[in-house]
Amino acid sequence: MKKIYSLITGTGSYVPSKVVKNDDFLNYDFLESTGEKIDKENREIVDKFEEITTISERRYAEDHQLTSDLALIAAEQAIESAGIDREELDYVILAHNFGETQPNDTRIDILPTLASRVKAKLGIRSPQAIAYDILYGCPGWVQALIQADYYIRSGDAKKILVIGADVLSRISDPHDRDSMIYADGAGAAIVEAVESETPVGIIGHNSRSDSMDYVNLLHMGYSYDRELAGKKDLYLKMNGRRLYQYALENVPKAIKSGLDKLKLHVNDVKKVLIHQANGKMDDAILKRLFKLYNINDIPESVMPMTISWLGNSSVATVPTLLDMVMRGKMNGHSISSGDNLVLTSVGAGMNINSVIYRMP
Repeated sequence: MKKIYSLITGTGSYVPSKVVKNDDFLNYDFLESTGEKIDKENREIVDKFEEITTISERRYAEDHQLTSDLALIAAEQAIESAGIDREELDYVILAHNFGETQPNDTRIDILPTLASRVKAKLGIRSPQAIAYDILYGCPGWVQALIQADYYIRSGDAKKILVIGADVLSRISDPHDRDSMIYADGAGAAIVEAVESETPVGIIGHNSRSDSMDYVNLLHMGYSYDRELAGKKDLYLKMNGRRLYQYALENVPKAIKSGLDKLKLHVNDVKKVLIHQANGKMDDAILKRLFKLYNINDIPESVMPMTISWLGNSSVATVPTLLDMVMRGKMNGHSISSGDNLVLTSVGAGMNINSVIYRMP
């Protein structure tokens, strides 16, 4: 008996051309949260940052580019890749966290929705193409993909555009060393309904929210610089140590829970596409995941990574990584029919999710 499944038929991504290297931060005035100057030379701060995160450079949007501009480029690529008529889209779902931010201005513009702006920029006239945003922290794009799967499996939709885009560089406190993590980018996918007698495409997913104890691990706060703080502008802040501990403890269990629902073993997974938050943290999460299965030797090339040269672009990391793997742009990371992929993310909320995807 045939069932309806959600198949990714096209992908796209936009990696900004502006490269910002770690040495570009050597002249920054980094401060403690108290406003006091950090008692270390910037060379030491920057080198320690790269050692901890593996990030050596990141990409920033150009001054003339808005978040919806980045999203538009990724969306156009996905539509072209899928070969669909954009007027046949049932939904345009756009995950972001900070709306349309302007250079040197941290104010967030979210009305109208970014999805509506991208729909207009795509020239889609159909009133049946419902456009809306989702704010879910860094896991926003994966959660939007999960929502798309629900729409398709219910029979409500046949073609959905799912986009993730953020410009973090404009809400980063220049006096907070954690800001070196953040980057800009966009990724997108077309999800279509297919009928199949065997499971294909999105075959399962799992999500969790731990708000009671961890709601403020990532939040908006004043600059560490007293003068900037006086302007009452808000910047992205995080408790890096507790966030690392939370992710290491809970992401592996969330992935395993999703696999358990499908009676799959971690050895059945060809690739783990994980949110590019911190290189060493992601490595530790993968080791902890395999440890849950009493496996110490992790297969080579199971987890492609881009964080060392793209940084953390929030909702854009997973769809960008997926697009690069799908297009064969990641050396040593090929995928074939029947391969199982895990798409997983963790972020503000605190939220965790994962999607298990079987290649057609």
